[in-house]
Amino acid sequence: MNELNYSYQKRVSKRTILLTFFFFLWFFGLTLRLIQLQVIEHSRLKAAVVKQNQVKPDIIPERGTIYDRRGKIMARSLPTPSVFFLPSEDEPSEEQFARIRRLRILDLSDKELQKIKARIEGGDTFIWVKRKISPEKAELIKSMGLNGINFQQEHKRYYPLGTLAAHALGGVNIDDKGAGGVELQYNARLEGVKGKSLILRDAHQRRYHLEVLKEPTPGQDLILTIDETIQYIAERELIKAVREKGAQWGTVIISHPSSGEILAMASYPTYDPNFYPPSSPEAERNRAIQHNFEPGSTFKIITAVAARETGLVDFYDSFDCSEGKIKVAGWTISDHKKMGLLTFSEIIIHSSNVGTIQVSYRIGPENLYRMIKNFRFGEKTGIDLPGEENGIFHALKYWTKTSLPSHAIGYEISVTAIQILQAMNIIANRGCLVPPRITRETLDLTGSMKASPSPCERIISEKTATELINHVFERVVLDGTGQAAQLNGFTVAGKTGTAQKIDPASGNYSAGKHLASFVGFVPAAKPVLSMIVVIDEPKTGLHYGGQVAAPVFHEIASRVLLYLRQSPEIDPTKKIVTAQLRSESER
Repeated sequence: MNELNYSYQKRVSKRTILLTFFFFLWFFGLTLRLIQLQVIEHSRLKAAVVKQNQVKPDIIPERGTIYDRRGKIMARSLPTPSVFFLPSEDEPSEEQFARIRRLRILDLSDKELQKIKARIEGGDTFIWVKRKISPEKAELIKSMGLNGINFQQEHKRYYPLGTLAAHALGGVNIDDKGAGGVELQYNARLEGVKGKSLILRDAHQRRYHLEVLKEPTPGQDLILTIDETIQYIAERELIKAVREKGAQWGTVIISHPSSGEILAMASYPTYDPNFYPPSSPEAERNRAIQHNFEPGSTFKIITAVAARETGLVDFYDSFDCSEGKIKVAGWTISDHKKMGLLTFSEIIIHSSNVGTIQVSYRIGPENLYRMIKNFRFGEKTGIDLPGEENGIFHALKYWTKTSLPSHAIGYEISVTAIQILQAMNIIANRGCLVPPRITRETLDLTGSMKASPSPCERIISEKTATELINHVFERVVLDGTGQAAQLNGFTVAGKTGTAQKIDPASGNYSAGKHLASFVGFVPAAKPVLSMIVVIDEPKTGLHYGGQVAAPVFHEIASRVLLYLRQSPEIDPTKKIVTAQLRSESER
């Protein structure tokens, strides 16, 4: 009996030892596993859990509003829903992608669908499906109750005036970052500072908690010098002229000379910044500041200034232009008609190439080159817009025998429209350079032209500028090539330009391709506005600046002066008669 008990106890003891051994072995293995999970792989596993259950997308702040000078909204951001997808690691990618394909209301292209599919298969935890959709579409999608489909409130940029001032405003990309115009130039100010959100989701990838970790900082507002009404007038007349003349493109810039403020900046072709970027790169190009061209006769402004500032030519000095042509280093340069004996004033008034070249020989290359440099050609004006061109102006050491006469009449040099307007503004400001600008610090709801004073740098003497206005540039409009720019009740000072363009095929100047321009200011005594009009390759009717661009100046300026409630300063009939009598006496 004792032996049976002993044998039984022995077997029990062996089983107990064996069970204890396996228990300690299991416990040891469990401990190792826990050490592995809790210590060795803690960081990796924690990151995996966070990745699966948490997403921290950026919160795009509300972009600052852009106003015109009178406080009218030109660009603003409004709340709009965006659709995003939270993929699941526990569900086949094909099933998840099938839910995306059900969102036909979003009109996703094949390219967009394939990109989303690739991101699902690649293990992305946050995927944009369609950003900035209409609230109506968002509600329809919510009613479908699809797992993983979520919404985030963003802001969409709206331009309530459509194409108006498109080139000045620019546009933004899908992330609300400026991509052109003042939207790009002042992006850091307008965009604000991003915030951060936390999205928690369950095992089915359904969002159950949304928390804002960092509030976004809204962007600052921006006030332009542009006047919405003046911009509308400029664009309407520019588009009308380009279409009527069958031209390639056109641009108009209107400024307030004494402050440098740009009141309107129009280019055509144009685009709608609500649908940025435009389908045509050419439409996006701001030709007011981004297109170089040979100016032709508007550049005679500089030749006239050099002649008078050096004192080498008097207003009543006579030059023989009776042949109507002149030889320059084997080239023949002609006038549009024979003009006989002309005074220096009449040469500029009637835009004689033959006379201007003779004047340039008296001035000399050094004096003309120095004056061109003083007027800042070959460098940017510094207007606060991106992409401004320098123009092309070669150093004096590279000038050839044709350079002096060519520069004198606006060839062998390339400029931008804003550079020519700045040159005329120096004359309007009686010899002072005030840099152009398109933004202002304070909002003036009256749209007053009495803007904050701008730094003024003297370029030429007040005497030279005043005499040129009285003896030359007023008379260009009164009885010269710019008569189509005349305004009832106001004296206008200006200069026309007609430049032959180079034919890319032959490399020579084309007889059938021209660039027509007019630049001027009004009233001549105390300018309220200055303006340049450029029309490229007019094909219908005459191609001269006086017949193509000057009438556009007239139409725009007459309406703008009425809008600004400017009282007539003179009896224009008497002024014209006086000018004609004075011209006859000089002859």
